[in-house]
Amino acid sequence: MSALRLNLSLAGDSIRGHRLLSFLTVLGITMGVATLIAVITLVQGANTYVEQKIANLGTNVFQIGKTPFISTNFDEWIRARRHRDITREELDLVRTACTACEAVGAEVSSVTQVRYRDQELRDQTLLGQTANMGHIGSRTVEVGRYFTEMEERQAAGVCLVGDAVRSKLFAGQDPVGRLARVGRDDLLIIGAFQRIGSVLGQEQDNYVVVPLTVFLRQVGGRRTLTLQAKAAGGERLFEQAQDQARLALRARRHITGQMREDFYIGTAQSYISLWEQISSSFFAVFLMLSSISAVVGGIVIMNIMLVSVTERTKEIGIRRACGARQDDILRQFLTESVLLCLAGGFGGVLLGFLAALGARNLAEFPATVRLWTAGLGVVLSSGIGLFFGLYPAVKAARLDPVVALRTE
Repeated sequence: MSALRLNLSLAGDSIRGHRLLSFLTVLGITMGVATLIAVITLVQGANTYVEQKIANLGTNVFQIGKTPFISTNFDEWIRARRHRDITREELDLVRTACTACEAVGAEVSSVTQVRYRDQELRDQTLLGQTANMGHIGSRTVEVGRYFTEMEERQAAGVCLVGDAVRSKLFAGQDPVGRLARVGRDDLLIIGAFQRIGSVLGQEQDNYVVVPLTVFLRQVGGRRTLTLQAKAAGGERLFEQAQDQARLALRARRHITGQMREDFYIGTAQSYISLWEQISSSFFAVFLMLSSISAVVGGIVIMNIMLVSVTERTKEIGIRRACGARQDDILRQFLTESVLLCLAGGFGGVLLGFLAALGARNLAEFPATVRLWTAGLGVVLSSGIGLFFGLYPAVKAARLDPVVALRTE
């Protein structure tokens, strides 16, 4: 029998003979590895989530708004609320000035009630949009059509509904061609959008889209617009389009030199960049916490292995008397420590996989344990076993065989 097979056999016998101690050891490592995998999985899933849901503007679309689209500075949000509104005149100005733009549209939102026959939905998002937002925006019309520029100019009584509104009010029916009471107007439904899903637990399909003129007629004209512009080409034209829009608004608002701008421009990349900064900070903190958990698991292993050495002193003495060298004893205890940690590592990977599966199914969160993450968990557990099992193994190897044999 080879030395490795012998060590594995002896380690297996020892683990089976001390089931409670082995279970506690495995449990400590399992929790440490599971925490690490959960942290990595959640951060990766959140990055994917942001890219797919929050920053779904398109690589050549930018927004212009009164308040910041992304900011971690609360004072900036308060200050921005005092900025002047973005008006329809400025929408027309940007459309004229931005020659690098393929299209410039606008959107504004409020809250409304939607009623169909005897069913009513409260607190639904009412979106007023220009007709070209069907081309600029990221929402996809699944059935029916978007409204036309003529319908927008004439404030035609038409609307499109989100998937949640369609499923709640028209379950199993085609909503196109039906009249629904939106706010205080009866509007003809001409289309329904494809399902978006939820973002961070918030349903995103509870909305109705109407022409901007219909929105302003219902809610009033004192509303700030959010402009959305689509560049006509690649990255160079994208930057040029932003510059043209910025210069046009600065000139209209008499902003010169180093004066602070009273509007904000947001892009998909700006959303992702801010999120990467935030997620990297969270990742560092959570990684530190999971590392503490792993170290605690390693300390548990060292303590339990030291107890095991004390309990098995006579066994060590008998092996030494039968010809086992110090290296053989060292390898035996190191093998036992690594086996326990590997079992804990695989257990941690399994727990991490189950946690990711639960997050994906229950919260619609794109969490998946990737192969390299699982491998990292196993490597980490092996490293913990070697590092924290070394001292007990060395102590066992250095026992005097004569003294060990006298131990009762």
